[in-house]
Amino acid sequence: MTPFDPRVTPARPDLAARHLQGRVDAARFVDGTVYEVIEPQAAVRREPSSDAVLDTEALKGERITVYDATDEGWSWGQLEDDGHVGWIPSSALDRPQGAPTHKVAALRTLAFPGPSIKLPPRESLSLGCRLRVLRIDAGLAVAPCGYVPARHLVALEAREGDFVAVAERFLGVPYLWGGKTSLGIDCSGLLQVALAAAGRACPRDSDMQEEALGRAVDPGPGFAGLRRGDLLFWKGHVAIARDADTLVHANAFHMAVALEPVLEAIDRIAAAGDALSSVRRLA
Repeated sequence: MTPFDPRVTPARPDLAARHLQGRVDAARFVDGTVYEVIEPQAAVRREPSSDAVLDTEALKGERITVYDATDEGWSWGQLEDDGHVGWIPSSALDRPQGAPTHKVAALRTLAFPGPSIKLPPRESLSLGCRLRVLRIDAGLAVAPCGYVPARHLVALEAREGDFVAVAERFLGVPYLWGGKTSLGIDCSGLLQVALAAAGRACPRDSDMQEEALGRAVDPGPGFAGLRRGDLLFWKGHVAIARDADTLVHANAFHMAVALEPVLEAIDRIAAAGDALSSVRRLA
């Protein structure tokens, strides 16, 4: 059988998605059931345990096709947006009740249980969460999760004009392996969230991003030809150029999303044993 990347292939030795029958080896093949993420964010882990590695996070309104579930409250499936496969708490999922109409455009917003911002918030929603807005009432969008400031939402089809500016809004956010929100984010998650806000699909992990996004370019001596939005890749890391001199990236050195001089970052990472592998341009 042809080998597949397990990060984006819903297949295990004991079970696989039915559409993979004949392409992968598995003891049995099953049809999946589509669910929607109902929590503001949900951990997607490598194993069905809260102690397992956090591979990514799913945001409210995302869809996932579930192929297996345990009695201990974990569901195994594949995210619709980026195809990532993993274990997610079953309590974070429900059958879809309707298509989302809006998404959160603020770095973070709040959902209140009633039509007053003086009430204790019910939920905290991150950039990219999707909601089904029923109506707008006195500046508050009424959704199944509560009342959300309408100015913090945009129509689902809205697109940011500058994905780098979106990434810059995360400055100071703590570094979190597998994170995708303003509570914690990693390098590839930052790029994925920023590009998604601009309406561009993006794989989850940096090696996939390097393979799938843009074209390789040579920025020239001293990286003088680097343009805003160029992507710099190392093994296991990605940064976004702000201009020819600075970049923005979530990184474990600063343990945060930080700005850093391009040449300083390249030299620092090289000193740690990783040379720059490519620079890629989206346009």
